[in-house]
Parts: sequence; C-alpha cells; structure tokens
Amino acid sequence: MEDLLSLAGLFAVAFIAATILPAQSEAALVALLVLGEQSPVLLVIVATIGNVLGSVVNWLLGRWIEHYRDRRWFPVGEQALDRATGWYRRWGRWSLLLSWAPIGGDALTVAAGVLREPFWSFLLLVTAAKAGRYIVLAAVTMGFL
Repeated sequence: MEDLLSLAGLFAVAFIAATILPAQSEAALVALLVLGEQSPVLLVIVATIGNVLGSVVNWLLGRWIEHYRDRRWFPVGEQALDRATGWYRRWGRWSLLLSWAPIGGDALTVAAGVLREPFWSFLLLVTAAKAGRYIVLAAVTMGFL
C-alpha cells in the first residue's frame, strides 16, 4: 500500500509540475530513487506519464486559449506565452524538445496548443523530452553518469 501511495504521490507531483501550480517533480523522483524501495524504471515511467499528462492539459488550454487567457488561474503569463509562441513559430514543433525546461517549458506546451500542433506529434515530442530528462536524472542519481 505504501508503494502505491509513493507512486501516486510522484504521479501527482509530476502532473502538477507541468500544469498550473509550481512543483518539483525532480526532487520527488530523486527522493524515491534514493530510498531505493521501488524500481527506478517504474519511477521514471510514473513521473513521465504524470508530467506528460500535465503537458496535455496545457496543450488543451492552448487550444481554447481565447476563452481562458484572461483568467487569473491561467498557468502561463501573457509575456511568457508571447515569448514561447514566438520561439515556437521560429523553431516549430522541434521546440517541444525543450518542454522539460523549468523556465519556458510549460509555455511551449501551451503555445503548441495555440498554434494547433497536431496532438500525436505533440505527444511524441513531449514524451521524448520529459522521459529523457527523468532518465538522465535517474542515471545521475543512481551513479550511472
């Protein structure tokens, strides 16, 4: 039961970290890796799924941004969204490989929705970026890098 709660907590933190509220999914992952009670592969998978699903929420918000852009709870400020949209227009879908970045990554996922990036290419690139970050973090934590 405790393992399931740890995994659910990691999922929740990773999800939240990619959406509206600030959270540190990296710290949660490292803490669970250091404890060593769960498989590192399972932990990376759970964190990746949570973080990608959070980014999907941002993509969906971007699709309907004109309805929600002025809301106080909207996860990306006007300037950050404009900057991310400009970056996205310049580099295209490949900029989603930076969606893992702590500054601007979430705005890129919203910009992808605003600019109507097809869902499947969005999902593929964001998953690669988020999984890559967690894999490197796990490898460093476990002493492989």
